[in-house]
Amino acid sequence: MKKFTAILAALTALFVLFAGCSGKYGGNYYPGYNEMFEENGDANYDYEQVIEQPFYETAKQSKHFFMLDRNTANYSMIRYQINQNMKVSPDSVRAEELINYFDYDYAAPETGENIKTSTFLFPCPWNEEHYLLNIGIRTENIKIDAQAANYVFLIDVSGSMQGTDRIDLVKTSLKTLVENLSENDRIAIVTYASGVKTVLDSTPADEKGKQKILDKIDDLKAGGSTFGSGGIDRAYSIAYDHRIVNGNNRVILMSDGDFNVGVTDGGELSSVISEKAQSGIYLSVFGFGMGNTRDTILEKLARHGNGNYAYIDNETEAKKVFEKDIAGMLITVAKDAKAGVTFNSETVKSYRPVGYDTKLISEEQFNDPDTDAGEIGSNLCVNALYEIELYEGVEPETRLADVEIRYKDADAQNTDKTETNFINFLPNPTDDTSFISCVAEFALVLRNSEYKGNANLQSVLTRLEGLSEYLAADELKAEFKTIVETAIRSELYS
Repeated sequence: MKKFTAILAALTALFVLFAGCSGKYGGNYYPGYNEMFEENGDANYDYEQVIEQPFYETAKQSKHFFMLDRNTANYSMIRYQINQNMKVSPDSVRAEELINYFDYDYAAPETGENIKTSTFLFPCPWNEEHYLLNIGIRTENIKIDAQAANYVFLIDVSGSMQGTDRIDLVKTSLKTLVENLSENDRIAIVTYASGVKTVLDSTPADEKGKQKILDKIDDLKAGGSTFGSGGIDRAYSIAYDHRIVNGNNRVILMSDGDFNVGVTDGGELSSVISEKAQSGIYLSVFGFGMGNTRDTILEKLARHGNGNYAYIDNETEAKKVFEKDIAGMLITVAKDAKAGVTFNSETVKSYRPVGYDTKLISEEQFNDPDTDAGEIGSNLCVNALYEIELYEGVEPETRLADVEIRYKDADAQNTDKTETNFINFLPNPTDDTSFISCVAEFALVLRNSEYKGNANLQSVLTRLEGLSEYLAADELKAEFKTIVETAIRSELYS
C-alpha cells in the first residue's frame, strides 16, 4: 500500500507541475490557441507523429514485429472532421484503427482458446503488381456479466466540457453502460474541475443501486477549471480500496482531451500508469468534443494503462461502444499481445506494413515474455495488413509468410500463449477483404502517403458501390460509404 500511495503522489506532482492555467472557457488555457480556434473554426489537435514504414527488402529484413491492440478513436475522430468539412491532418491518420473499427466474418476461437487467426491474400487496388496480405484475428466471446467488475468513472466536468457533444454525450454514454451492468458489478463516480468530488461511493449495480447511479449521472454539470491531478489520484485510490480479486478492476476516464497529465512526451506518466496497471487496475479512455483534443496523451494513457481508447462523437457511437462492443471495451481477453511475421525471402521480394507505425517492437522484445505490449478485448476483430511484392514465377500454394501471435491470459503474469498460422500463394479474396482494401486506400489518400500509388477516393467509392448488399447488412460499413462521398465533395483530398 505504501508503494501504491507513493505512485499516486508522484502522479499528483506531475499534474501540478504541468497543469494548465484557468482560462476564459473555464478549462485549461493555451496562449493563442483559444483565439485561433474562435477565428478560424479549426482545431489545434495534438497527435503523435506517425512515420510510415517503408517497403522492406525481404532478403535484408524478413521479420517484422509489432504490438497488437484494438483502439478505435482514430476512425470516429476522422469521421467527425470530414462531416464538419475540416481537413484531416495527415499525422492524425492511423490506418490500423480505421480498419479495426469494423467487425468482420472471421472464424471464432475454439472452446478454451483466446484467439483465432485467419489469413487472406488478395489483389492490391492501388498497385496492380502487388498483393495485400491480411492477418485477421477474432477473440473469444466473454459476456460482460461473466466477471464481477469494480468500475470507477472519472469524469471531467470542467467548463470546457459544456455542450451537447461533451457532458450531455458523457451522460448518454454512462447511462448506456450502466444499463448493461449486472448486480455483481460496482460503480463509483469521481468528478474533477476546480476541485475533486466523489459524487458516488462504490455502489452495487443492482436494481436499487442502478437508480442511484443514474440519478447521480443526471445531476452532472460542467463548470470551472481543470484539476485532473486530484481526480486521477482519487479514482485510483477508490478502485484500489474496492478491488475484486480475479475481477475486472478499471478506471474509466471521460474527458474532452484537455487533460494535462504530466511531461509533454508522456514518459514519466507512462511509467506511473504502467505500474498502476500491474496492480490489476486497468485504464480505459474515452474522448469527447473537438477543439482541444490531446490525442497523443489520451492514446498513451490507454496503452500504458492496459486499456483501450475510443472517441465518442455522437449518440450512435456511444451506443456502439457501450452497448454493442461493451465486453470488448471492458473485458481483456489477450494481454501483452504482439505479432511476429516472417516472410519467405525466396517468394516475397518486399513488403510494407499498412498501419501499426507507432507500435513497432524488436525481435528481442517479441521473445521477451515481460514485454508490455497491447491488450485486446472480448469478441473483437483485429487486423494486420501488408502490401507485398512477389518475385516473378511464384508457384501456387508456395509459402509466402509465417505468422505468430503471442499473448497472455488477462490474469496471467509470465506465461506467453502462442497462435500460429501461415500464408500460401493462393489468393482468397472475400467481401471483407474488398472492404478492408477500401478502408486502407482511404487512409492512404487522407495521409497523402508517398506509398499511395494510384490510390484515390473515387476508386474507393466505385468499389464500395459494388458491395451494396454487403454494406446493407452493416450500418457502420454503409456509413463509411457516405463518409467517402462527403470527403470527395469537399475536394480537400484530390
